[in-house]
Amino acid sequence: MQARSLLLLLGCLLLAGCASQQRMAEVRSFAAEADKLAAYVELSQRFRETYERERPYLPPAAEQRERETDRQRQQMYPDLLAIEGNVLLYLQTLGQLAGAEQFSAVPPLRQLSGQIQAWPDSGLNPQHVQAYTRLATAIARFAGGQRQQQAVWELLRDGYQPLQDCLAAMATVLRLYGKHHENEQRMVLGMLEMEIPFAAAPQERLLAALAKAHQREKAREYRLVGLRQAEAAQQVEALRQQHSALYQRLGAAAAPPPAQAATPAALPLSTLSR
Repeated sequence: MQARSLLLLLGCLLLAGCASQQRMAEVRSFAAEADKLAAYVELSQRFRETYERERPYLPPAAEQRERETDRQRQQMYPDLLAIEGNVLLYLQTLGQLAGAEQFSAVPPLRQLSGQIQAWPDSGLNPQHVQAYTRLATAIARFAGGQRQQQAVWELLRDGYQPLQDCLAAMATVLRLYGKHHENEQRMVLGMLEMEIPFAAAPQERLLAALAKAHQREKAREYRLVGLRQAEAAQQVEALRQQHSALYQRLGAAAAPPPAQAATPAALPLSTLSR
């Protein structure tokens, strides 16, 4: 009887161990989705370089206005990128806490700025700034922690709403990028459309041919960037849904997830809008 009880206990322990390993594998699988953030980084860099691309096509009357817009864009860029860095560090911390080796996030944490700013013209509002700070705080609590499963549960619990809000901020910023992309596309292709007919004289056939080839190349570039932006938005939304599903499935802290904040709509653009 005693042997049977011992066998039952061992069986229960083995099943619990297998279930725990499966849960940790699910967490690691989710954390590996960090690659989906790469498009956001690429599009942020493209947003920063908008003025350099537009400058050859700008009419003189728009030059000063666009220089002012570019200054604000350059100031905004580090904060827009910092949100992605914070989300990436959360995923890395979560994945490595769920792994076999001890992980310390202290060195990369030191690289994060202590605070970012709200940029109303981009849609980046105080709620997003607060989410960035809360997520960094949650990461710091568990950096280098020894308690694997408990640490994973607590980081999932404490980081749930901040991560959801940071992903909402990224979705808002991607909408801003999309608006700027559409404005640039209309301006550049519109200018080429108007100017190319003036290069149709027989003595300027080579110039006209080069201009038409350039027009086709720019149209292709804008089409591909548009697809990349749509893909980035889908990936951010997929990450948000996967995070919510993981939280629900693993029952973090044996409590239901907090009420999810609605994704903020992009705020009206002023100096960054045309």
